[in-house]
Amino acid sequence: MPLTDQLDRLAKFEPVPYPVVSLYLNTQPNEQGRDQFQTFIRQEFKSRSQTYPPGSPDRVSLDKDLERIATYLENDLQPSANGVAVFACDAAGLFETVQLNAPIDQHWLYIGDTPHLYPLARVESRFPRYAAVVADTNTARIMVFATGELQSQAEVKNEKTRRTSQGGWSQARFQRNISNQHQQHVKEVVDALDRIVTQEGIEQILTVGDEVVLPILRDQLPKHLADKVVDHLKIDSKAPVDEILAATVEAMGRLNQQSDKDKVEAAIGGHRGGNLGVVGPEATLEALIKGQVDELLLSGTIASLKNVSPRAAAMANDSTLMDPAVETAAGGEAAQADPQVVRLADELVTRATNTSAKVTIIEDPELLQPHGGVAALLRFRI
Repeated sequence: MPLTDQLDRLAKFEPVPYPVVSLYLNTQPNEQGRDQFQTFIRQEFKSRSQTYPPGSPDRVSLDKDLERIATYLENDLQPSANGVAVFACDAAGLFETVQLNAPIDQHWLYIGDTPHLYPLARVESRFPRYAAVVADTNTARIMVFATGELQSQAEVKNEKTRRTSQGGWSQARFQRNISNQHQQHVKEVVDALDRIVTQEGIEQILTVGDEVVLPILRDQLPKHLADKVVDHLKIDSKAPVDEILAATVEAMGRLNQQSDKDKVEAAIGGHRGGNLGVVGPEATLEALIKGQVDELLLSGTIASLKNVSPRAAAMANDSTLMDPAVETAAGGEAAQADPQVVRLADELVTRATNTSAKVTIIEDPELLQPHGGVAALLRFRI
């Protein structure tokens, strides 16, 4: 299931009067090939359970969740997974898991009244869904990647053209025939790509091709596909999937760095000119409440976010923005985050997801630091 669909469904989860567990784990093995999360699980699960009175409905529900999560991690976690997210609330019938090839930077455990979605939105933002077209003159592979792994692959194959040593008119006719075959092959590739882009909701395309097929491909791409092509990579068209994945992930990372700067500049410029941009957590929250936001821009360093005022919290009809019913445990930078800021990040991501706004996590914290870590591009002004 696409990560976007899971985010959409989890964002619609209504607050409940029972503990909702959101667990994120970095499941990459250490130098000895062993898991690095078991100590975190043992310590934090025991610590959290003891914060609720024995025999209370909250304690009973939470203990069932923690036991089920531990069993899941023991029996169902794939060795290839580099990250896992689990959302659970026994009393509300919630148990959802996400195993990822993309890494989760650090362990996070949240207990609140709704799923905590900021880290999941960050994975989707860092590892977006895109297509790679790997083609030569008689074959093509169209690969869809997301969350750092291959999601699907289609192949277009045609008869391989052969060289000839004939000269004169025969050679000219032969060359025209070869050219027509190349044109027909590329047309089939473009038709297949168009279907996949439509079905998969692809917004970005990378191309890999030899010097013969690439000009033909560029010429045949209709505008709605050509506008989605973001880069051309010089890779052997016969390269294995792992090599193509690594090269395209690196290319998408470079593109994201530039697009992050462009989007932040557009939001700031729109704000200055009174146009389609806002900056700051309060103005962005207000725009989200009104359904104005087209794309939410949120700092990748959650500790750098600034909280909103009581007035803004009241406007959001969410008192927990000021006094959050959420407990957090994490390592690294995440451990320094104010629980109120954690709740704010959740509120922004959830509102954006529920209003079909795109969520982009800006990895360079300096870009949004002067604006409290938050900005947005708008659909319209009121």
